[in-house]
Amino acid sequence: MEDRSEGGTERERVAVLREYHLFDTPPAAELQAVVRVAAEIAGVPTATLNLLDDLTQYQLSTAGFAGQRCAREDSMCAVRLGRREFVHVVDAREEPDYRDNPWVTGALGRLVFYASAPLITPGGHVMGTLCVFDTRPRRLSEEQIERLRDLAGIIVAFFERRRQSRLAARLRATIHAREQWTRTVLDSLDEAVIGVTADGRGTLVNRAARELHPESGKAQGPAGSARRYRLYEPDGRTPVPDDEVPLVAVMRTGQPVTGREMVIRERGREPRSVRANAAPLRAADGSVSGAVVALHDITAEQARRRIIGEAHERLAAANTELRRSNADLTDFAGAVSHDLVAPLAAVGGYLELLGDCDDIGVDDPERRQRVGEWAEVAARAVTRMRELIDALLDYARAGSAPVRALSVRLDEVFDQVLHDLAPAIDAAGARIDVAGPLPVVIGDPVLLRQLLQNLISNAVRYRQPDRPCLIDVRGDGGLLRIADNGIGIPQDRREEVFDMFGRAGDSRTGHGIGLSSCLRIVERHSGTITIEDTPGGGATVIVAIGT
Repeated sequence: MEDRSEGGTERERVAVLREYHLFDTPPAAELQAVVRVAAEIAGVPTATLNLLDDLTQYQLSTAGFAGQRCAREDSMCAVRLGRREFVHVVDAREEPDYRDNPWVTGALGRLVFYASAPLITPGGHVMGTLCVFDTRPRRLSEEQIERLRDLAGIIVAFFERRRQSRLAARLRATIHAREQWTRTVLDSLDEAVIGVTADGRGTLVNRAARELHPESGKAQGPAGSARRYRLYEPDGRTPVPDDEVPLVAVMRTGQPVTGREMVIRERGREPRSVRANAAPLRAADGSVSGAVVALHDITAEQARRRIIGEAHERLAAANTELRRSNADLTDFAGAVSHDLVAPLAAVGGYLELLGDCDDIGVDDPERRQRVGEWAEVAARAVTRMRELIDALLDYARAGSAPVRALSVRLDEVFDQVLHDLAPAIDAAGARIDVAGPLPVVIGDPVLLRQLLQNLISNAVRYRQPDRPCLIDVRGDGGLLRIADNGIGIPQDRREEVFDMFGRAGDSRTGHGIGLSSCLRIVERHSGTITIEDTPGGGATVIVAIGT
């Protein structure tokens, strides 16, 4: 529990004492003179000005002896400090509160007479005391007590004046710093800012204002201001009436002006179009004491808009050309599908017939066997060509097919993919574990099915031959993680594998189109796809699509 007095808690008292910074500087000559006067008034040889914090008594200024510090618990002034009253002890040896004090017993001194006036701040906190004492009994008159109280008040007033002076200096420094900060901020703006007093005298002109109008810092009153500053209507020919100049209008009406467009025609410079917003500045009584205006240079803005417009036109033309190119690619893919797949099917059929035919007009058995092997090799080449054409068609569809924005449950799509790939999964002896529900995303179910089918197919195809194929699929917040324990993808090839025909190594099968199709699908869904290592070996594909 903290001791409480009329002036607040002990912690508050000590905090207020430290605000006066009395321990930071040596005592002033005025304080030493006051302490000497106190000794004279009391008719004693010794007096002191004591300050007490929570631990120590400081004898800030003394008369008749050399000052010293002592522990607060040994201080005579601390005994009745909380009472905030004048203490008058004729003979401390007879007083129960003081007779065992080390200043009385001889441990620190042999005081007999003791009197003290408290030093009370305007807020009611006791900082310390003005003490007078002697080694023999004494009794003060009422007039002496009142004079000592007066001296204590003078000391507090001196402390308070020093504190107020220090606070004022700090306030001036703060105001100066803020003014500098304000000037720096205003000078960093591209908006021209001008402030004037009620008589038109300029008080604030930032860098942009000086650059826009060199005369802006030479305000000479409202009369003739439009001609003096060469302000014209937006047509650049009609002068602005004086009473419609924004700063003048604001001070005349007391109402803000917004969006007033004008042209400034400085001699020897290109005309500048500006948009003005002005507001009144008011005194404490509400009267208009000035005004401030911000000028936005819309000449540069119009130039930027023209450049942006031209850029938009070029971008629109490029988008049109891109759409035409994508349409051509789709048409080309359809043509490839029709013109290549159909002949390949015929070639494949004839090769199958040739492989099944025992009588091929060749008498030599060895030559007959060789022809059959050639037919088998050609048939495999036809199969690879069909797969390549299918992959190219998937890639084209992934980039050109419209994307529908539907709520898609990836759990359902994944079940469909597992059904489609069941033969390949069973043939590889792969085990696919799904941990928890997969996320629900916004996207196109057909393209997302193609995405998952490509990723699972890759995980099965590029498995490690010397261990069972394990594929772990899990939802992680808005992410989908597909981790396998296959041969993995080297870190320096993880960007390359998303390129068209990009593969992680020359020894790998496949056409290098599957992951590039995956990237296309993910990007069309405003998502991302990345690859990391699977702990223990393998690759983990991480897909993020908007949920």
